[in-house]
Amino acid sequence: MFYDQREFNGPLIGLQDHYRHGLAALVEDFSKVGRIASIMASHDEIVRLMSRPEGEGCSIGVDVGTTSVKAVAVDARGRVVARARVAHRVGTPTVDRLEHDAAVAWRRGPRRAFAAVSRALDGPAAGVAVAAMVPSITAVDRRGTPLLPGLLYGDVRGRNTASGEDRDGVQHDSGEDHDEWSRMLGWAVGALPNAAGYWPCQAVATYALSGIPAVDTAAATSFGRLYVSGGWDQSALNELGVEERQVSVVSPLGQSTGTVPGTSTAVAGGSVDAFCEQIVAGADRPGDVLAIFGATLVVWVVAEEWIEVPGLMTFPSMEPGQVMIGGPSNAGGLFIDWARSVVGAPSRRGPGSRDDLALDDHRNGDSERIPVWLPYVRGERTPLHEPRLRASVHGLDITQGPESLVRAAHEASGFVIRRIVGRSGCEARRIVATGGGSRSLAWMQAVADATGLPVDTVAVPEGAALGAAFLARMAAGLETTFSASGAWAGVGRRIDPDPVWAAAAASRFERFEALSPGS
Repeated sequence: MFYDQREFNGPLIGLQDHYRHGLAALVEDFSKVGRIASIMASHDEIVRLMSRPEGEGCSIGVDVGTTSVKAVAVDARGRVVARARVAHRVGTPTVDRLEHDAAVAWRRGPRRAFAAVSRALDGPAAGVAVAAMVPSITAVDRRGTPLLPGLLYGDVRGRNTASGEDRDGVQHDSGEDHDEWSRMLGWAVGALPNAAGYWPCQAVATYALSGIPAVDTAAATSFGRLYVSGGWDQSALNELGVEERQVSVVSPLGQSTGTVPGTSTAVAGGSVDAFCEQIVAGADRPGDVLAIFGATLVVWVVAEEWIEVPGLMTFPSMEPGQVMIGGPSNAGGLFIDWARSVVGAPSRRGPGSRDDLALDDHRNGDSERIPVWLPYVRGERTPLHEPRLRASVHGLDITQGPESLVRAAHEASGFVIRRIVGRSGCEARRIVATGGGSRSLAWMQAVADATGLPVDTVAVPEGAALGAAFLARMAAGLETTFSASGAWAGVGRRIDPDPVWAAAAASRFERFEALSPGS
């Protein structure tokens, strides 16, 4: 590898010293890395810092999300013994652009989150793995430092501008875009020719931890036509003016690519966040609907047979003989947080929010006096695939305030799930909710009512980080198959639909569908 390894070695080798400093060093660093806690919510077994878990029995998962980096340290039984969150900004310079400061979000954030949870362990962890969204790209120098913004999924610079538009000016897409990453790569090469490397987020973060820009075979599926039959297509790379030495190293799923410098911690290739969520969510029976409430809402319906539906994607499930049908939607946390800010509602994480799942199931307001909110602030992905759609609120009157509007925004997420389930043709029995948004009681209540389905929230909302920690155990040789991952899944709480609110929401869903294109 021709990259300069000096730049990343120093900060991580320093972890060995911190392992010997005890509580003082751990507490001293809390303010530097963001929010960290060694004790999870009340459903987790308490691990006291005065008796830190042995690092060699634990693994670490790092999830680079749209608005923050989350990290968890997990023991052999799947119990989270430490967690950290390092926030970062997501840039939307125009409505059709979505980007990170890659040096901050993809490089510095993972290092800080990893270091934070590592300090809660007695000695180095057995393994570490990174998960992140797909697709993404930036250009890096010889030290692996990003030189361009980190382009994210759905950005116009990776969009197929050659596709047709209808007479209303709305661009249509038939569904999954296999070449989005190759167009992103073309943008990066054009913006910075002859860069040392052109890497996705997973490669940047994994390099920051180990000095190897590695992704796993799950992440490689996002490379489309550039990566086929288990290898890079050099002729396709040549068309873009790229050599194989400038792109990521691809490693088998759950296998080690090296170690964290100065330690025995095995490092797996960076993986896909949604895949890691699937590993540990427990949505493993036909009729389960896995809903990932991150910045993006991702919906997967578990089915017994391969079904291809226009506008939806179909992938093999982790369970033999099952498939996952669905895809990502823009009706996730980016939309919800924007909607709350617009109407002046408290932050989902701030004082006055109803994010505590220990609260009772009481719904506030009048079930009949809720407007219908089309959540297309950045267009829509699955199943409409129309990036030029825009949001609108219908049925709003002078008697409705911020609470009604927030409820309408929450219901919009539920309506998207209901739409995807309906189009899949599958009979759903429950929603398995994961991701940071699954901690919001008000949001999960609205989803239960809007879909008419019970919502089982996962015990550990950082599902992508938890799944990455399981891959890290595999990389360390502590697991050889995915069979043990089921023991890591757990239900935090079940939220049932309220009959009165569900009946009113069903009527609003009909209007939601009638107002949406393609109805």
